[in-house]
Amino acid sequence: MNIIFKIARTELRNLFYSPIAWFLMIVFLVQCAMTYMGMVDSNVRSQEMGGRGLEYMTQLTNRIFTGQGGLFSSVMQNLYLYIPLLTMGLISREINGGTIKLLYSSPVKVQEIVFGKYLAMLVYSLVLVAIVGIFLFAGLFHIKEVDTGILMSGALGFFLLLCAYSAIGLFMSSLTTYQVVAAVSTFVMIGILSYIGTLWQQYDFVRDLTYFLSLSGRTGHMLNGMIMTKDVIYFLIIVYIFLGLTIFKMKAGRESKPFVVKAGKYAFIIVSALAIGYASSRPGLIGYWDTTTNQSNTLTPNAQKIIKQLGKEELEITVYNNLLGQYVYAGLPEARNRYLSVWEPYLRFKPDIKFEYVNYYDSIPDDHNYFYKQYEGKNLKQIADLSAKNFRLDLSMFKTPEEIHKLIDLKPELNRFVMQLKYKDKSTFLRVYDDQQMFPSETEVSAAFKRLMSAKLPKVAFLTGNLERDIVKKGDREYQTLTTLKTFRYALVNQGFDVDTLSLESSDVPENISILVIADPKSAMSPATLAKVKAYVAKGGNLLVAGEPEKRDVLAPVLQELGVEMLEGTLVQPSKDLSPDLVLNNVTPFASTFTKMLTESFQDSTVVSTPGAVALAYHEQSGFNYHPLLMTSSGLSWLKKGKFVADSAAVVFSTANGDIRRSFPTVLALSRKINGKEQRIIVSGDADFMSNSELGRYNVKTANFIFNTALYSWLNYGEFPIDTSRPEAKDKRMKITSAGVNACKIAFIWVLPALLLAGGSVLLIRRKRK
Repeated sequence: MNIIFKIARTELRNLFYSPIAWFLMIVFLVQCAMTYMGMVDSNVRSQEMGGRGLEYMTQLTNRIFTGQGGLFSSVMQNLYLYIPLLTMGLISREINGGTIKLLYSSPVKVQEIVFGKYLAMLVYSLVLVAIVGIFLFAGLFHIKEVDTGILMSGALGFFLLLCAYSAIGLFMSSLTTYQVVAAVSTFVMIGILSYIGTLWQQYDFVRDLTYFLSLSGRTGHMLNGMIMTKDVIYFLIIVYIFLGLTIFKMKAGRESKPFVVKAGKYAFIIVSALAIGYASSRPGLIGYWDTTTNQSNTLTPNAQKIIKQLGKEELEITVYNNLLGQYVYAGLPEARNRYLSVWEPYLRFKPDIKFEYVNYYDSIPDDHNYFYKQYEGKNLKQIADLSAKNFRLDLSMFKTPEEIHKLIDLKPELNRFVMQLKYKDKSTFLRVYDDQQMFPSETEVSAAFKRLMSAKLPKVAFLTGNLERDIVKKGDREYQTLTTLKTFRYALVNQGFDVDTLSLESSDVPENISILVIADPKSAMSPATLAKVKAYVAKGGNLLVAGEPEKRDVLAPVLQELGVEMLEGTLVQPSKDLSPDLVLNNVTPFASTFTKMLTESFQDSTVVSTPGAVALAYHEQSGFNYHPLLMTSSGLSWLKKGKFVADSAAVVFSTANGDIRRSFPTVLALSRKINGKEQRIIVSGDADFMSNSELGRYNVKTANFIFNTALYSWLNYGEFPIDTSRPEAKDKRMKITSAGVNACKIAFIWVLPALLLAGGSVLLIRRKRK
């Protein structure tokens, strides 16, 4: 060890007695300072401006240090430019100057030479880490409640990347006597290792090996605060490979052995490294440490509880990927590892999940068909063949429509990219969605897992037969978005519910119905239907009733049983820009307890829109407890009596006409104990608040969707949707002012580099004089 330390000490003297090391340190310091201060300045200005910009100031530790444009992200992008300039002369200088022969003739082992020089690079790497550490330390004083775990994890990733680059540079330096060639070779090798993860991805075993060898994105988990053993082992293996190759290369110059023996040594290094890497990246052998304050990289407690209930029984996930589908690339072999990364948080808690892949081609419903419009006049197979050629694939790897139909009927899933989960004797579908995230989040995955284990699935039945709102149609007044739109992440069918329609003319309400919905019937219910609805309520069934002002009488027989009345007239709320019948309601404290998202909306005073609503009144009876969920504002709205036309003359409050100005409930929650359980009922004086148009309203910030989801959660006793919310990040404010930013800019960008320049200059001048 003493010899290794002596060689390292000598190498460090050579390093710091040359201008290049000091120059790179100064440039690195300036780059870090400019990046860090740029991010700090941007966030401080946003904070001082105030307004809505404050809503987006969250997770500042991640934004300033590890996010896009952050300190670590920026310096790591350019790190490959620094290290080759330092490592290019480590061994090539000895070979070119002839001093390598002196080392060979001395009682020094080759591995001691290699380890000594590599140790010197590690020390220099720690110097660079210390420079970054200046800004990590500054962040402790500049960011309120800074997430130190992310800082430490990011620093570890930065250091390990330096270690890998140094080992690569050391090996390249041993291959040539020319330092410039060594530097260029290091650039090339780093580029190869960054690109290799995209090669031969269509072959399963080769894909795993090349993906493992890839440098690209290796520090991503650490920058996000997650330290994984497979990432740490990866960097150690890279160091092992290139230090081992360096040692064998230098020994080869001293030994006279057959080519087969020499090649065998190199092969042993590569094969043993790949074997260790392959084994260490298997899901069951990976260790995890989430260093973030809020455990942001770990499944929430609810999700963990659900996945642990799966036990050791096999969970199989089969991907059905349509060549003619919108998301075909997500299911192709070359995207396999990217797809598996979506499941990494779940594999941490259930590493034995089995994945199967089925590629096929089949027609797409007209609304989602892109190929028929592009290739008019061609049949399905011709279009599929053209698409396969576009991806440079053989059409034979895709099952024909006839073959896939024998396996499974995917027409209800629109023949899109879909995942079928199988557990014991149950199965359910998990979809991709038409949004930026595309893949299902923790909420949708947890809901699918829970469905596989639930003895009784939550089923929402929408009553039909009297011109109620439709759950399939796309019209403004209909309910498709909230209920059955499979391409929409937050639809009930994607949150764990089964949604269907129900006619009571010829049958009773089935026992498996969890929630019965009566949505704005236009005609009176038949005596038979009404009797069955009353019987369902009397037995303790959960119910949601939504009506409109002009159809008060249609729902009166049902509401009388509940002690609720729709008052005569229409609620109005005159506005400069909006229709006067668009009432913006306030969420009540009781409603805010339904879900955490609704709690946040309540705290932010976000409103719920109800166009053309009627006020509700209640008379306590039958043991019900009544709680208003939405209330109008007494200062802005009132109950308008008489006939009301929204697009006629200006709406004016008139006591003479019987108008009433006060706060009215527009949505009520009823509950009571009956038959050993709590019965829950929702009554709404508006049916449009659940409609497609209101959920897509853009001219007013509303909480309609959050409110609707909360209603079904309450009616389902919080079982679905799954609550996967996390505590709010605490690092959302800066502690420094603009004046402080200007002072720090001078200190970090000018003073510190000047001091480093002065120190280096003095050292180099004194060295030259000696």
